[in-house]
Amino acid sequence: MLTALNTSQDDRVAAFDVIRRRQDFPILHRAVHGQPLVYLDNAATSQKPWSVIEAERHYYAHYNANIHRGVHQLSQEATDAYEAARDRVREFIHAPSREEIVFTRGTTESINLVASSYGQRLQAGDEILITEMEHHSNIVPWQLLCQRSGALLRVAPIDDVGQLNIARFGELLGPRTRLVALSHMSNALGSINPVKQLVELAHRVGAVALLDGAQAVAHLPVNVMDIDCDFYAFSGHKLYGPTGIGVLYARRAILDSMPPYQGGGDMIREVRFAGSSWNDLPYKFEAGTPNIAGGIGLGAALDYIRNIGLESIAAHESELLRYATELAADFPGLTPIGTAADKGAILSFTLAGIHPHDIGTILDSCGVAVRTGHHCAMPVMEHFGVPATVRASFALYNTRPEIDILFRGLAKAREMFA
Repeated sequence: MLTALNTSQDDRVAAFDVIRRRQDFPILHRAVHGQPLVYLDNAATSQKPWSVIEAERHYYAHYNANIHRGVHQLSQEATDAYEAARDRVREFIHAPSREEIVFTRGTTESINLVASSYGQRLQAGDEILITEMEHHSNIVPWQLLCQRSGALLRVAPIDDVGQLNIARFGELLGPRTRLVALSHMSNALGSINPVKQLVELAHRVGAVALLDGAQAVAHLPVNVMDIDCDFYAFSGHKLYGPTGIGVLYARRAILDSMPPYQGGGDMIREVRFAGSSWNDLPYKFEAGTPNIAGGIGLGAALDYIRNIGLESIAAHESELLRYATELAADFPGLTPIGTAADKGAILSFTLAGIHPHDIGTILDSCGVAVRTGHHCAMPVMEHFGVPATVRASFALYNTRPEIDILFRGLAKAREMFA
């Protein structure tokens, strides 16, 4: 995304009415410490438009009921709305069928589902390949699987600009590689991986490929059929939807072959003390009462994004990142962390002589919300030799003046620690 804007991108940026879009997000109009809120922590969670808030409110106010099991009107209305959201997800990521869309609590649970269920087929000596840029949620489940199965965890390195070393990634693939798991877009660096190429490399050795799409789906068009991945996981709360709702896409044949992840509730077809049988896909993996309101809210969020257009959103965010990167280059003592040529709207950095947590506190006093710390990516921090970074992450409602306020806050921090 951090590339020179072409003519069509220029047109999309010019046509993008960010002031109008900001009116859709009620929280953006509040003050923090007496200052207008500047929300730049979108990689952690995005804010929610009125349409998403209203979709959840309307469910609770008008047809709150459990789904799938009831014959009464409220249950039927709730079921229809929840399942319509599943159809929206399928369309959004271009999955072949709705049976391949499993609702979870988020990316973390989606990955753990795969590790716990699909992972049962791994044996001692099998290999799992991940990358050095992964979020902890795409590291720890595989470590636990390796402890259970005796499989081995391999790690493909990144370089000093935060790009994956693709040559080394290819070298680490081998006849014992059973599964490859990698981020589509790094949460700590913004680096965007060439996932279609990497999935093809994994398939050449007979491995299945899982993509952590938590950061990518709000910023990039995702077509799981074109990417040809076997699993794709993402969360609702990072793409303007509710917390506590997420998605696991998986190929139908693979889901059919996987044992249930949890037992009880709607994942059963028939229960006898002598044994039980399982429901059809995707319900086989959706035990218990789901986050019904969250699913409906996620559907509303996808409608909101579709109505604007991901291409227009991406062009706007790319321009914000370009502007912020230019200011960062001229700011004394600021060192960007993660400068890949292809990256999303994330600016991670350190400031000489000031701990990131102190910077975050000073920025908060200016009304600016950023994330400081290791960003659940400790191996990335270790690679760059820093304990933590400041991360400013941009969304469709952010503006150039907000970036100016960010850098005025950084100037204040520098003066305080001079």
